[in-house]
Formats: sequence, structure tokens, C-alpha cells
Amino acid sequence: MPADPTSRVAGSFALLCTALLAGCGPPDPREPAAATAAGSTTVVPEIPRPTATPATDVARSSTPVVDPYAGMPLIDRLAWTSTVDGPRLVVHPTRAGRDTTFPGAADRAWREINTLDPAADTPGMWDQFRCHWEWARLIAPDKPTWNLEPWRPPVGYDATVGAACNPGGPER
Repeated sequence: MPADPTSRVAGSFALLCTALLAGCGPPDPREPAAATAAGSTTVVPEIPRPTATPATDVARSSTPVVDPYAGMPLIDRLAWTSTVDGPRLVVHPTRAGRDTTFPGAADRAWREINTLDPAADTPGMWDQFRCHWEWARLIAPDKPTWNLEPWRPPVGYDATVGAACNPGGPER
């Protein structure tokens, strides 16, 4: 009795799938071996998968896994000045503060600022600082200072970024 054409197609399809998937790694041991059109089983050989070395893993990651600046200050000093618009906190970041990309470094730098001068912790100042930390460092990595003004309106981070870190008017 000739084989059913539908089962022959299904068997051929199973073989094709097995052949295509063989390059993707070893077969799942929970799955039965694929049946051939003749009813016997085909064993897909295990193909060794390349493993990444620690050096290539680090090279692929843009986020450092170890803080290269741990224990180093990110803020050098602060200075309050007066402007026509009101007071200004001038933040002097360290080289480490300019260069670090470690997760949580902005929070650590903000804590340093508040430790140096608790008066810095006013509404809107965190958003101005974060804007400088995340954007000004990219645009002007060697800008000597970052200016934070407590008189600026607290409009939220997105609006602060939209105002080039200076919500409520340009820097004068």
C-alpha cells in the first residue's frame, strides 16, 4: 500500500525543520527524534556552540560591571554665586565625575552634592543636575562647571531636558 501523500509531506517537513535547526544547537532532549519518511528516526548530531570569553562579554557590554571609580569623589567642590535672576550653585565635577558611566553614579554624585551642602536639595535642582549629568557631559564633556539654580521652576526631568537644563528661561 503506497504511503499517504500527507504523511510523506509531514515527514519531509519534519526532516527539513530538523536539518535547518541543527545549526542552532543541540536538539531538545525532551523532544522525540524526528521521524523520516520511512519511519526510522534520525539523530541530529550535537554541534558545539561557541562560548564567549570574559573579554568579549565585557567588550559587548556598554555598561561597566565593576565601578572603576568606586571610592573616588565625583564632585570636587561647590560654590554659590549670585546672578541677576537669583542664586546659582556652581558644581565642579572631578575627572571621575565626568568620565564614569557606572549605573547609579548620578545618584552617588547627587548625594555628594547634598553632603557638601544640604541647601542644594531644592525642588527642580535634582532634575537640573541629572540633565547636566546625562546630557551636558556628552555635549560638553570638559565644561568646567555645571550651574544649578534653585529659582528655576520644578517642571520635571523631561521638560528640564527640553529646556536645555534651564527651565524658566535661558542662563544669563
